[in-house]
Amino acid sequence: MKISKLQKILKISIIIILTLICSCRQETKQKVDLSKYEESLIKANKFLLKKDEERIISYIKRKEWDMLQTKTGLWYMIYETTDGEKSKPNDIVSIKFSVELLDGTECYNSDSVGLKKFKIGKTDVESGLNEGILLLKEGEKARLILPPYMAHGLIGDEYKIPSRATIIYNVELIEILN
Repeated sequence: MKISKLQKILKISIIIILTLICSCRQETKQKVDLSKYEESLIKANKFLLKKDEERIISYIKRKEWDMLQTKTGLWYMIYETTDGEKSKPNDIVSIKFSVELLDGTECYNSDSVGLKKFKIGKTDVESGLNEGILLLKEGEKARLILPPYMAHGLIGDEYKIPSRATIIYNVELIEILN
């Protein structure tokens, strides 16, 4: 089985992180010089970010979607607009949603788990979903693509979303509950 460069970098990064965590838990007064790992971790992260973005752009092109990207890296497309009230930080919102992976695997949807209610800006949901909802008005529908660092990160959700997964939210801002 051939291991890709991305897999090798990810494996090395995980080993370094686990080594650092284990060394921090030891009860010795030994100090670890993290600076020697910093450069390789930065390079690995930049490489992974670049690969994630290439994968997302390729996916968007295949789907022929007209999407925009925010400064933080969230991709979005509002495909049904309204004159409703604009969402803002600290609003409590109710959304209808589906979440899927780039390969089309559906992970979650509001039809099976119910509407999602949360306070915008709190850590109850992915940072990318928080940011995406702030782009919407009540009643609008959008597609959001969250790169791993805006979704579930290195470990996934430990259930249906795998580690380092890019996820796609199809959302409808049903109601602002304030």
